[in-house]
Amino acid sequence: MDNVEEYRFEPIKGYQMLQWHGKRPFTSTVYYPAQHRETYGEAVNGWRNRIYWGDNLQVMSHLLKEFRGAVQLIYIDPPFDSKADYKRQIELRDKTAANDRSVFEEKQYEDIWTNDEYLQFMYERIVLLRELLADNGSIYLHCDWRKVHLLRCIMDEVFGSSCFVNEVIWYYKTGGVPSKLGFGRKHDNVLFYAKAPSSARWNEIKEKSYLMHDYGFSNVEILEDDIGRYTVVHLRDVWDIPALRGNQPEKQDYPTQKPEALLERIIRASSDVGDLVFDCFMGSGTTQAVAMKLGRRYIGADINLGSVQITTKRLIAAGAELQESQLKLELGDDVQAPTTHYTGFEIYNVNNYDIFRNPVEAKDLLLQALEVNRLQAGNLFEGEKDGRMVKVMPINRIATRQDLNELITGLDYKAFERRKAEHPSQPVERITLVCMGHEPGLAAFLQQEVPYRLDIEVVDILRDRQDLRFKRDSEARVFVQDGYLVIDSFYPWNLLSKLSMEADSDIDWRQLVESVMIDWNYDGAVLQPTVLDIPEGNELVAGRYPIPDDAGTIKVKITDLLSESFEVEVSYG
Repeated sequence: MDNVEEYRFEPIKGYQMLQWHGKRPFTSTVYYPAQHRETYGEAVNGWRNRIYWGDNLQVMSHLLKEFRGAVQLIYIDPPFDSKADYKRQIELRDKTAANDRSVFEEKQYEDIWTNDEYLQFMYERIVLLRELLADNGSIYLHCDWRKVHLLRCIMDEVFGSSCFVNEVIWYYKTGGVPSKLGFGRKHDNVLFYAKAPSSARWNEIKEKSYLMHDYGFSNVEILEDDIGRYTVVHLRDVWDIPALRGNQPEKQDYPTQKPEALLERIIRASSDVGDLVFDCFMGSGTTQAVAMKLGRRYIGADINLGSVQITTKRLIAAGAELQESQLKLELGDDVQAPTTHYTGFEIYNVNNYDIFRNPVEAKDLLLQALEVNRLQAGNLFEGEKDGRMVKVMPINRIATRQDLNELITGLDYKAFERRKAEHPSQPVERITLVCMGHEPGLAAFLQQEVPYRLDIEVVDILRDRQDLRFKRDSEARVFVQDGYLVIDSFYPWNLLSKLSMEADSDIDWRQLVESVMIDWNYDGAVLQPTVLDIPEGNELVAGRYPIPDDAGTIKVKITDLLSESFEVEVSYG
C-alpha cells in the first residue's frame, strides 16, 4: 500500500456522538484501482453511466478522486440487520422437459451481524457518502424499525443534526403480521438529510387528498376523478406506495427489491434532469433504472455479482425501451418529461477479484476448500481447523487493518486471561485469517492491538489459490460455420452441480443460459457487445448468430442462471 494516494476527511465537530463497543474513527482512506470490463450503449453529452462490482467502501474510495463533492442525490437501501438469509429462486427456462430438479433457491446475501460490527460498517460508509455528496445534495437512507434509531444518531453525527429534513414513512399493506404480541409492522423508514439545507435541490411534489366529508372550503379548489372528490396538497411524509407483487413487470425476483414508484418520488423531489444519482447498495438496480428514465445520470455499486448481472440486464432493457418508444413516465400535469436520457453505461470492478459471484458463496467455498469445521452462524469465527480458529476476512477485496475491528472487539478477553494464568508461555489463541490479498503487517497489527500473545496465520487466497480447488470452470463449444457464430454446447458445471445434473442430461443447454453477448471486434480489453441476446420469460437464446462482414476478433460472453459467465475469443477473417 506504499505510494498510494490517500484521502483524509474531518468529522463535523460539536454534534452528539453515538458510541458502541469497538468504535473506531474513520478519517482517511486510500485510492483503489478499478478495471473497465464492459461497455453498453453510446455516451450522451460525453457521459456514460457507471456500474461497479466490488465492496462499496473501496468503490467509494475509488470514486473520491473524480467525484468528491459531485453527487447531487444519494439513495441507499443497506442491510437492515434482519438476522435473515436472503435468497432468490433459480429455475430453468422452458421447463416443459424439465423435472423437479429444475427449481432451487440460491442465497444472495446474509443480513446477520455480530456485536456492533453493523454500526461500524454503516458509520464508515456514511462518512464516505458525505464526502461524495455535493454541497447542494441530499441523501436518503432506507431502513426499518430494527436500526432506524441508531442510524439516525450516526447520520446526525456525520452530517449534523441541523441537516435532518424528514423521516419519511413508506406505508404498505403486505407482510408484517405479528406472531403473538404487538401490532403488524407495515412500514419502512427513510431518513432524509441535506448536506446544506439552505441550498439543497428541492422540487415540490403534490398529491391528491381525497375528501371523506364535504367541508366548507372557500379558497381551495375541489376536483373530482373516478375515485372521488379531492384537493391537491403538498406531498406529506407518509407515503402509501404498494410493495411489489410477483406478477408486476418490474419485478426482478431479487430479495429486498423496492418499487420504482418509491424511487421515482425521491429522485424527482431531490434532483434535476442531468444530475448525478448514486446508490452503493444497488441490488436489482431500481435506483439506476428510474434515474435513467427520469433523465438523470447515475453510478451504482454492489458486492454481489448477481446484482451486477441483474442490473445490467435491466438497464439494457430500459435503455432499449427509451430509445425505441421515447418512454415517458407519468410525471404529473405540471412536470415535463425529460428529453435527454443517459442510456449508455460501463461496467467496472474494483481490485479485479472475479473468483466468486457473491460473499456468501465465497465464504462457503473457502471453508469447504480449506476443510474447515463450520461453527454456528453468529459466531465470531467461521470455523475451526487443527486447533486453530478460522476467521474469513471480507471477500472480493484486499483485507485492511480496519477489517480487524470486529475480531478485536469480539474476542473473549476473560478467557484469554484464564489461559494466560494457566500457561504463561503459550499463546492464548491460535487464529487463521483467510483473505484475498491484504495490507502488509496485518498479523502484526492484530497482535499489537490484542494485549495477549496470539499465534496468527494469514492464508492469502490470491497467493495460494493454485493449491486450492474451488469449483470447476464452465465450458462451451463455440465455432464459426458458414458465416455464423455457433454455440454448440455449454456446460456451466456449478449450476449443473446444484441441479444434480450431469453433462449428458437430457436438457437443452439454452435452458441454463441467462444471456449471450457478442463483441464482433474485441479490442482485447473492454467488451463492447453489439449482440445482446437476452430472452424474456421462458424464451431461449438463439445460439446461432450471423457474422458481420467487418468482424475481427470475436469475444463471446455466456452468462448462466447463477450469473456466472464463460468468456471466449474466436478468431475470424
